Amino acid sequence: QVQLVESGGGLVQAGGSLRLSCAASGRTRSNYGMGWFRQAPGKERDLVAAISWTGSNRYYGDSAKGRFTISRDNAKNTLYLQMNSLKPEDTAVYYCAARGLGIGFSPDAYDYWGQGTQVTVSS
Repeated sequence: QVQLVESGGGLVQAGGSLRLSCAASGRTRSNYGMGWFRQAPGKERDLVAAISWTGSNRYYGDSAKGRFTISRDNAKNTLYLQMNSLKPEDTAVYYCAARGLGIGFSPDAYDYWGQGTQVTVSS
């Protein structure tokens, strides 16, 4: 079992930045891929970015390309999402997720989830 706890969400003006963190605990000695998803009210949960265990393989959804950066510090068991140039349409609950190996592209590919952190971008 892996437990995930997100932090770093909040209210920010359009054009601003936020850095989300996800602390992992439990069975963290196993190699696992991780991702950030987001879900706005009435919409599906979409993949924002994902990263492999070593960090050598990273994927960004179209909405994140050029603005967001995913990274991880395995020594600290922590996943990050640096979000720059935020837009009102980035408003959503952001979830951290982990899976056995490699990168997954859909929510069904992930085994463990955090509770989410709210990001609100005002215009």
